[in-house]
Amino acid sequence: MTLQYAGTFARQAVRWHRPLMLFAAVNAAFIVIAGIGMVVDHRLIAGSLAWFKPFKFAVSFALYCTTLAWMISLRRKRSRTLWWAATVFVACGVIEQVLAVMQVLRGTRSHFNATTPFNAAVLSALGATILVLFLATVVIAVLLAFQRLDDAPSLWAIRFGLAISLVGMGLAVLMSNQPSGVEGVVGAHTVGAPDGGHGMPFTGWSTAHGDLRIPHFIGLHALQALPLFATALTWLSTRIPLLRNEGARLALICTAAAGYAGIVVLTTWQALRGQSLVRPDGATITAFGVLLGTVIACAAIIVATTGIRRSEE
Repeated sequence: MTLQYAGTFARQAVRWHRPLMLFAAVNAAFIVIAGIGMVVDHRLIAGSLAWFKPFKFAVSFALYCTTLAWMISLRRKRSRTLWWAATVFVACGVIEQVLAVMQVLRGTRSHFNATTPFNAAVLSALGATILVLFLATVVIAVLLAFQRLDDAPSLWAIRFGLAISLVGMGLAVLMSNQPSGVEGVVGAHTVGAPDGGHGMPFTGWSTAHGDLRIPHFIGLHALQALPLFATALTWLSTRIPLLRNEGARLALICTAAAGYAGIVVLTTWQALRGQSLVRPDGATITAFGVLLGTVIACAAIIVATTGIRRSEE
């Protein structure tokens, strides 16, 4: 039964926005290719394995495109503007991946690299592509935000996820304005030291200094996190009577979105102070504690209030 359901779902997913799903499939395949590249190619670029950036981009694009395609499939009416905006997103993604891989094959970094006229031209092309990709995402977000769904919590999870994701995408501007400390390199991920120091496993985020990739990553993937949370609440509502109240689920979504946005703000603040995620100071720990406590308190109030209302009915 599970295999039959999986097969039905896969056939439906293929019919979602085809360019997005095709690009997601290509990136899923490229995850394997880049993974092999990291194993067999030991060259380092900016302190990381040469194929690490294309690998991360492939993972991100595969997740992002699949999620956007799913969201577009929820619309009751087709929109040519939405279809073209998503297709432009794919075209920009293709250009970005091709340029990143080209620079890996040349043995040099793609982003922030203005060390030669050719590298500067690649950097300009990347900048223009990222700007168009961002604008296409804004169009997609606006059109999806005004769609209608029967389930209000899911709709608001999508709206909040898109909004926070756009903020996360926009945080890349902070990296482009960050001094690199390296001649010809016009931007950096790391705050307080040149890129390429000790990094965390898999992510490569700095373990000694601030790293702006952290809030960028967290913000981007609100697009998956909040709708998944809404889906989990819907599933739990079949088992927990309190969650059958749509208003309660919506309030929990709003609370989760506020908490998630708070994490994006907190990690941005931490990174800009040159502080590693794994070495928080007292101010960061206190801020996180206040944020976590507030989210838990709000969730508890929502559950308690819903319970009281149910008992009075």
